[in-house]
Amino acid sequence: MEVKEIMTKDINYISPETNAYEALKMLQKMQISGLPVIDDNNKLMGMFTEKEALAAILPSYIEKVGRFVYRENPKASKQKLSAFRNAKVKDFMRCEVVTVDEDTNLYEAARIMLTQKIRRIPVINKDNVVVGVVSRGDIVKALFEEQI
Repeated sequence: MEVKEIMTKDINYISPETNAYEALKMLQKMQISGLPVIDDNNKLMGMFTEKEALAAILPSYIEKVGRFVYRENPKASKQKLSAFRNAKVKDFMRCEVVTVDEDTNLYEAARIMLTQKIRRIPVINKDNVVVGVVSRGDIVKALFEEQI
């Protein structure tokens, strides 16, 4: 089975010019954790996820803190939150995005998701135009239904 058989074709996406805070509210309203960022020519520019939003308000050294307890700096946190509210998606989106094409096998898409630790993959055609999105849930459902 190939990705094109199960991908969501009517995808939600955001523009790089969308306000970052409004984009985060969209994610919460749709109860999803990320959206592709697509330009006016339907070309994939990046992904905007809750992870990028959190990274924007935490200090850059947070990954080095490890298991130590992190105590917030209220002044710095408020400044970062304020900056986030006034910024655009393009300021925080992840530009390096893993993609698959429509003919990718489901097992290969699943392998990519597991090894790259991602929840969804934009599906692009040969012109780098986004034609769909496939999620882990889509793949799990298809693979297990195929066996029944």
